[in-house]
Amino acid sequence: MLNHLRWMAIAPPAVSEALIAHALTRDFYREVEYREEFEQYCDWYHRTATANREEHQRMQRDLNLLAWFNRGRR
Repeated sequence: MLNHLRWMAIAPPAVSEALIAHALTRDFYREVEYREEFEQYCDWYHRTATANREEHQRMQRDLNLLAWFNRGRR
């Protein structure tokens, strides 16, 4: 008789609707937070890339003094 009891499956406890709603709410707010952080990162990235492009353009207009001095050595 005890051998037969070993194979009986115990039913999982019923999960209340409140716990399910709580889990869904937590998942939703985690997703909202993730998306806001990602949007902030994208904004920062685009601002930094724009600043780097502008700096690169300014550097292209600067005099290349090192090349000017190296020409005299040849």
